[in-house]
Amino acid sequence: MSERKVRVRFAPSPTGPLHMGGVRTALFNYLFAKGHGGDFLLRIEDTDQNRYVPGAEEYIMESLAWCGMKIDEGPKEGGPHGPYRQSERKELYHQYAEQLVAGGNAYYAFDTPEELEAARAEAEAKGETFTYNAATRGNMKNSLSLTEAEWKKLIADGVPAVVRFRMPDNESVTEDDLIRGRVTFETSLLDDKVLYKADGMPTYHLANVVDDHLMEITHVIRGEEWLSSMPLHVLLYRALGWSDTMPRFAHLPLILKPVGKGKLSKRDGDKMGFPVFPLEWKDPKSGEISRGYREDGYFPEAFINVLALLGWNPGTEQELFSMDELVNAFSLERVGKSGSRFDPEKTKWFNHQYLVARSDEELAELFLPFLREKGIDAGQEMVARICGMVKERCNFVPEIWEQSHFFFEAPTDYDAKVVKKRWKEGTPAMMTEIADFLETVENWKAPEIKEPFSAFVNGKEWGFGAVMNAFRLCLVGGGFGPDLFEICEIIGKEETIRRIRNGVANISR
Repeated sequence: MSERKVRVRFAPSPTGPLHMGGVRTALFNYLFAKGHGGDFLLRIEDTDQNRYVPGAEEYIMESLAWCGMKIDEGPKEGGPHGPYRQSERKELYHQYAEQLVAGGNAYYAFDTPEELEAARAEAEAKGETFTYNAATRGNMKNSLSLTEAEWKKLIADGVPAVVRFRMPDNESVTEDDLIRGRVTFETSLLDDKVLYKADGMPTYHLANVVDDHLMEITHVIRGEEWLSSMPLHVLLYRALGWSDTMPRFAHLPLILKPVGKGKLSKRDGDKMGFPVFPLEWKDPKSGEISRGYREDGYFPEAFINVLALLGWNPGTEQELFSMDELVNAFSLERVGKSGSRFDPEKTKWFNHQYLVARSDEELAELFLPFLREKGIDAGQEMVARICGMVKERCNFVPEIWEQSHFFFEAPTDYDAKVVKKRWKEGTPAMMTEIADFLETVENWKAPEIKEPFSAFVNGKEWGFGAVMNAFRLCLVGGGFGPDLFEICEIIGKEETIRRIRNGVANISR
């Protein structure tokens, strides 16, 4: 096979919101494609119309866009291999199903749901599991067990029929997986999967293989739950005469729940208080709203960074990666075989790193809408300065309010624990003297306030710590916040003195 341009696809089904495991699959496809100068395709696999959920396709596209994954070919973008929705390609699949039947690699099956259920019940009665395969197909109603005249008459009469793959008997199918190495399957343990349904729609298996071939996909990177489908897909490529252009397969490890066994689910997020979807999702039937990382205040860069390190190891101590750095560093060779445990607390840590790395001006842009919602009109320059002072204490932009609200609103109540510990009998008189002294300070900049203030306090021989704790209580209502003299400068001389006098009047009561 000559060297081909790398082409990968992310092929979700629009059956609901995109789980973060699906986003990681998309991400690993994207990183692999871009790292090899290739194309990243989005294909919507909507052949199962019964499970189609309105709005899910748009949700998938919006999620990828939010995460910064640019689609080269897809339903919106178009491209030379379209259409990119399987429901719009259904005319294509029939000819390949017929080709497989004609070549003896597939057959028509006319079994009704009731007949299949009876076969399952009969097997269960013997303590066995029914499998539609070489051992049983001769007893079922299909074009292999019937005469040619019989099954052709059924077709002519319009009797519903599916096309099943004719799984070879007692063969070994061996294929190299780019993550798991050489994998071997025994066909005697596999069933004759339905490839084409009676309603004229292909199943995942046929549509997937046909589309990957026609779209010239070079690598199929997908979750490990599809590993068991690999032998069927390999055999389909062979049966259709496409072995020379068959893509390489790579099956990604599971994302595991934070505690306990098994893969991460929405239930884990609901129970432990974290989202499992990139964006908020409202179920169109039930109206139930599921949280999203975007709406919970995560930066897309942080979300992507977290996902990249779930299953992939860069081989260095580096933890923070931009998308470009991920593209350059990513390789399937460094993707592990075993599942990777998701840590919601570490996810917050990542968001904190990206928040702190933002410039104060950028954070101000993000924080100003929160202030406007509260009816607070503040200048961007002042807000940027405040963001710079408090961002080290925040994981999310809304938390800037928790750490800075006293810049915009005077305290109306005071932390009882701090009052008990820091507000002594002589404190009101001491704070009144400080308010009087501050009236005399002319240059209201933090360093110019601090110097005479310190000299005044030292001259009074008051304990500096006791003074500062009471002073902070008056200004912010508790024992937290950044440098006091910076607070004084930002809120202004008049407001500083007013808050001290209010504190003296109200804390002692």
